Amino acid sequence: MSLYPEEEIYRESAFVAYYLHWSKEEILGMSHRDRRAWGAQISDINRQRNPSQKKQRNIFELGRT
Repeated sequence: MSLYPEEEIYRESAFVAYYLHWSKEEILGMSHRDRRAWGAQISDINRQRNPSQKKQRNIFELGRT
């Protein structure tokens, strides 16, 4: 069994908390898949609102087409 890297959990959690102001308990209670989905949606909204950031890589683009 492999565990999801702790550093990535903190990165995803901080990203969602920063934008949505959700509590630590709410965010850590989510599955990895849900945290990444929320992060991806936040990133998409940011890119739409800030076209100059379209070329910037974000942590939620891994594995996305």
